[in-house]
Amino acid sequence: MVERELDDGTRIAKLLASEITGREAGPFADAAVTDADPDVEATPAGARAYDVTLGDVRVASVFVLPERVRVEFGVGLDAAKRAADDADLRTRPRATTPPSLLVFVEDGAEAKRVLPAFRAALDAAREQYV
Repeated sequence: MVERELDDGTRIAKLLASEITGREAGPFADAAVTDADPDVEATPAGARAYDVTLGDVRVASVFVLPERVRVEFGVGLDAAKRAADDADLRTRPRATTPPSLLVFVEDGAEAKRVLPAFRAALDAAREQYV
């Protein structure tokens, strides 16, 4: 059987949204995918597909590029970075005000590997805002 990598940014973003919203218990139970653009088209700079929120707190935004997804975390940056590093995902701090953390999801298999980073950011949001 030939295995094919899922390297279409739009499909990866949809898979990731499904992973986040498909969990009815545990740390993702109260997380939501919000402000989704169902017609988003990938761009080289990244088009915003949706946000991941906890109540009124935006934890991350997901951007679609032609061959990958970029997740921009705004909460729990240190914990999200540790979790992403542990999952061997590429990260980059973003020196903005406020600062953020970029995590790159290069293929469909990494959609599950980025979940611990979301879990860490959600936990930090719960501690800080809820």
